[in-house]
Amino acid sequence: MSSSHRLFSVLIPIISVLLGLIAGAVIMLLSGYNPITGYAALWRGAFGDAYTIGETIRRSTPYILSGLAVAFAFRANLFNIGAEGQVIVGWLAAVWVGISVEAPMVIHLPLAILAAALAGALWGFIPGLLKAKLGVHEVIVTIMMNYIALYSTNEIIRNVLTDHKTTTESIHESASMASEWLGSITFFSRLHYGILLALFIAIIIWFLIDRTTIGYELKAVGFNPHASKYAGMNVSKNIILAMVISGALGGLAGAMEGLGTYGNISVMSGFSNIGFDGIAVALLGANTPLGVVIAAFLFGTLKEGAGEMPTGAGIPTELVDVIIAIIIFFVASSYIIRWALLRFKGGKSK
Repeated sequence: MSSSHRLFSVLIPIISVLLGLIAGAVIMLLSGYNPITGYAALWRGAFGDAYTIGETIRRSTPYILSGLAVAFAFRANLFNIGAEGQVIVGWLAAVWVGISVEAPMVIHLPLAILAAALAGALWGFIPGLLKAKLGVHEVIVTIMMNYIALYSTNEIIRNVLTDHKTTTESIHESASMASEWLGSITFFSRLHYGILLALFIAIIIWFLIDRTTIGYELKAVGFNPHASKYAGMNVSKNIILAMVISGALGGLAGAMEGLGTYGNISVMSGFSNIGFDGIAVALLGANTPLGVVIAAFLFGTLKEGAGEMPTGAGIPTELVDVIIAIIIFFVASSYIIRWALLRFKGGKSK
C-alpha cells in the first residue's frame, strides 16, 4: 500500500466525521441552540465519567454483533433486513434457557448463548432456504419474519414464560453475563462480559471471511453466482450458510441484552431497533469486521451521548435525533469525500 493511499484511508473517515459535526452544528445554530454546549453535553453523556463510559461500551456491544450479522450476509450479496427478528428470537431463547435450566455457570451460560445463536440461525435459515431453492427475495421474507418474531415472542412471554405478565422473571445468576467487578469500576453501569464475546466473535468472522475456503466461496457466490456454479461451488448451500451464520450473529446480539443488560425480556410494543441499526453499522463499517467494530462504537457513542443533550443543553429530543442522523449520514457518505479528494488531487496535478 502506497503512502498516498494510506494517507487517504486515514483522512477520509476523519473528514467525514468533521463534516458531520459541522453540519450538526449548523443545524443547532439555525434552531437557536449553542453547538458547543450541545456537543459538550454529547461528550459528557458518552465519556463524562466511568459510568457513562461503561454505558457507551455496553450500548455498543449488541451493535457489533448485529452489524456483523448484516455485513456477513452482504458478503454473499444478501441483504438481511431480518437482523431485528433474529435479535428478538435470540433474546427470547437466551432468557428462556436462563430461566428454565438450572446448572453450573460453566454449562448454563454457554447453553443460553448457544440457544440464542441457534434461534437466530433458524430465523436466518428459513429466508436462506427460500432464496436458494425457490428464488424468493430475502428482503421480503426477512421483513415479514421480523413481525413474526415480534408478535410470537410477545405471545410466548405472556402465555408460556409468565402467567399473563409483561416481563419475565430474571434469569438465574449462572446464566448471567453481568459482572459486579465491571459494574464497580464503572460506578455500577450495566457493562457486562458480552463485550469480550462480541470482540472475539468479530475476530472469528474476520478469520472466516478472509482466511478460509468457506469465506472465499461465500464472497465468490456474492460476486457472481453463475461463475461460482460453473467453478463447481454449491451456490444454494452457500446462500443458506450465509443466512444461517448471519442469523446466528443476530441471535447473539439478542443474547447480549437478555443475558447481559437486562437479565429478562419484556413484551415489546415495537422493535428494539438493534437489528435495524445493525444495517447502518454494517454500511458505516464497509461490511468488514474491523470497520463494523469501529462503527458500532461510533454508533454507541452517538446514541448514548445523545441522551444528555436534551437535559444538558436544552436541545429537544427530536432535534437531537436529526443531528445524530446527519452526523451518521456524512460518515456513511465517505465515498463522496473520497471522490472529491481524488478530483482535487487530479486537478492539482494537471
